[in-house]
Amino acid sequence: MPYVNKPRPYKKEYADYQGTEVQKKNRAKRNAARRDMEKAGRVSKGDGKDVDHVKPLSKGGGAGTSNLRVKSASANRSFARNKDSSVK
Repeated sequence: MPYVNKPRPYKKEYADYQGTEVQKKNRAKRNAARRDMEKAGRVSKGDGKDVDHVKPLSKGGGAGTSNLRVKSASANRSFARNKDSSVK
């Protein structure tokens, strides 16, 4: 927790990372994947489930239906990491 006693610099985070073109494109892919799974009836808004990419976008995976699966939010957000905090 790096921001325990100080405010989190959201504007700086957006300018340095979240607002980059690569991250905007990845976010659009994730949103499209969620919409596709909602249309297929596999997830719904507020159900506590995440649409997971079998091969992550950061590792070169696509947003096609063959690369998507539904997992609980807690299972999807807790996964093995390397010592440098990257996904294994």
